[in-house]
Amino acid sequence: MLLTDLVTKLVVVATIEPGEDIRLLNGALYLTQLRNVGAAFSFAEGWTILFSLVAVAVAAIIVRTARRLYSTGWAVTLGLVLGGALGNLIDRIFRDPGFLRGGVVDFVSVFGPDGSVWPVFNAADSAIVCGGILGALLALRGIEFDGSRAKDEAAADAA
Repeated sequence: MLLTDLVTKLVVVATIEPGEDIRLLNGALYLTQLRNVGAAFSFAEGWTILFSLVAVAVAAIIVRTARRLYSTGWAVTLGLVLGGALGNLIDRIFRDPGFLRGGVVDFVSVFGPDGSVWPVFNAADSAIVCGGILGALLALRGIEFDGSRAKDEAAADAA
């Protein structure tokens, strides 16, 4: 996922002018180039350094947790979140206006240009959201990081 995010952002920056809208799928999808210095959906734009530090912490926790992962579902979930967090963190580190304050390249707009219907996003954002949804589903099903089910452990304890 990280590689997909990096490549798509490089292509967008090289081929689409900031604010330009490329209409696709009869207007269901637009490609554009915007810089987001806030969190998701351009929320809290003055807090870029905090979001950068949170991304570093999330990455460290996921890498540390990976040692006890035996569930394919959780491995995919955490891989998506890690790839997305690192993709946006790389933008915050290396893009203008500077270290830990850079603008994240967002380029996908659905149902309208420039985020008029839904906020503009990128591959990293999609990975984080998909990973979050998958993680919630795994947790609701009681699947633990080691692949066991919470219900199985409760039943074993009762027996």
